[in-house]
Amino acid sequence: MSPILTGKWSYPTTVWAGPDRIKELPDACRALGMQRPLLVTDRGLKSSAMVQNALEMNIRSGLPTALFAEFKGNPVSADVAAGLKAYRGHPADGVIAIGGGSALDVGKAIAFMSGQLRPIWDFEDIGDWWQRANPAGIAPVVAIPTTAGTGSEVGRAVVIVNEDTHEKKIIFHPRMMPGIVISDPVLTVGLPPAVTAATGMDAFVHCFESYCSPGFHPPADGMALEGLRLIAKYLPRAYDRGDDIEARAFMLAAASMGAAAFQKGLGAVHALAHPIGAVYDTHHGLTNAVLLPYVMAHNKVAIADRLTVIGRLLGLEDTSFDSVLEWVLQFRRALGIPNTLQELKVTADRADEIGRMAARDPSASGNPVPVDAAALATIFRNAVAGQLA
Repeated sequence: MSPILTGKWSYPTTVWAGPDRIKELPDACRALGMQRPLLVTDRGLKSSAMVQNALEMNIRSGLPTALFAEFKGNPVSADVAAGLKAYRGHPADGVIAIGGGSALDVGKAIAFMSGQLRPIWDFEDIGDWWQRANPAGIAPVVAIPTTAGTGSEVGRAVVIVNEDTHEKKIIFHPRMMPGIVISDPVLTVGLPPAVTAATGMDAFVHCFESYCSPGFHPPADGMALEGLRLIAKYLPRAYDRGDDIEARAFMLAAASMGAAAFQKGLGAVHALAHPIGAVYDTHHGLTNAVLLPYVMAHNKVAIADRLTVIGRLLGLEDTSFDSVLEWVLQFRRALGIPNTLQELKVTADRADEIGRMAARDPSASGNPVPVDAAALATIFRNAVAGQLA
């Protein structure tokens, strides 16, 4: 295990980082008081060696562990309900969430709802709704990311689709933060290049939007800028050579940094990506990656000065808005990111509806230029057609 890539830190939660630290899973469970955990992962990973080894390791250590893996790529509330049934049927006293953003979100949601008496929508990220929850009813979580993108492993919220309205809702509580994160780059080695690119761009957009979001938050700005630097350097390496452990380790760190940074705010990219994902079932990170240049163009008047700093960070001689935008376009192209939403099978016929849904999304309030439903619908149409105006 390389000492350079191995560490333990406690911001914003306890993180055990380094190659092969998955072997410490039983210790993590016991540190959080778990004796009978439920392991939550996605369908694609449930039969994988990493998940089966984790189950066997816990069982050998005297920690009977059940498995739940039945949920959609864009999870709905029925998925959380099914997970709660598995949790109570075990019966479990904590959750291990292994996978990408969807698995981490479902695992966190199950742990959060395990001791609540109200429906999940009563805890939407609106005002002080989180105070409706019974904090004693929130089970502990060990989060183990297998993609470097969402940063959900260090997040205090989850994104769940309301099946009735087809809207992605953000469910928030300060104690939804996992108690321990095992950030093991070896677990991300098998990630295909396209998924590496899409999830990595998700982390990039987190950093970019949080830095450009208005407001005074120097700590978030610092994390966002360092996250951008790390992603610009290491994402192409992870994309080109999946077994580059150094690149994988720094990408995991950058993803967590992006999620911590966006406590400052996000913007129109996420405000649009949430309803697009809910309506068209697109991959969240890939949707963000496609949308970014179109939102940048819309925000030009407000972010040009901020992009000067980003340009210097990227080592550009010309640090103007147009130069940074061109760098973003080339960066996406090198990672195989589509240029338009149309290439994701998204059509413009529901533009007004998407605009209205995006305007209601909490992320919209963090956009550098105030946006309403009409403005968001215009950005959406531009992104479908590829009109970078």
